[in-house]
Amino acid sequence: MLGVGSKFPEFNLQSVLGKDQKNTFKEINSSSYNGKWIIFFFWPKDFTFVCPTEISAFSDLQKDFEERNTQVLGASMDSEFVHLAWKKENSEIGRVNFPMLADIGGSLTDELGIKDAKHGVSQRATYIIDPNMVIRHVSVVDLNVGRSPEEILRTLDALQNGGLCPVNWKKGSPTLQPGNE
Repeated sequence: MLGVGSKFPEFNLQSVLGKDQKNTFKEINSSSYNGKWIIFFFWPKDFTFVCPTEISAFSDLQKDFEERNTQVLGASMDSEFVHLAWKKENSEIGRVNFPMLADIGGSLTDELGIKDAKHGVSQRATYIIDPNMVIRHVSVVDLNVGRSPEEILRTLDALQNGGLCPVNWKKGSPTLQPGNE
């Protein structure tokens, strides 16, 4: 698995942005958000149970991420047509306001090393990528366990802060100063 300090792979994926098939599909690539931080998270499958809870929780924090010059991108190995059908069928997914990318065939999933060997789907992985496309945080949880978008936001704040951030550090809190014990 690619980890912290590695360059995030180049990608070119089809995305779903709305519920109207006419203007909803858009190609997104690794340079679509130059100069921004990116939260790139993967879920195993559309039309499942844990996935909509965390996808909608990321959507709920979209304004908070935007205030931090950060673009949220979500992906699974399902097609853009499956994403669109899910948006139309599920009210939680229907209100998602960030691109849902289709990693059909799993090329990006494979390049990142996050394909679940037993189930053949993307693992529940989250990446925080800096404006230079360098991975600054990566986490993977079990397929049955939803992640915490609030913790991802807190980690983003700590990374953007640039100081030494102690456990449970929150934006606006003091950082550690070496030699001042």
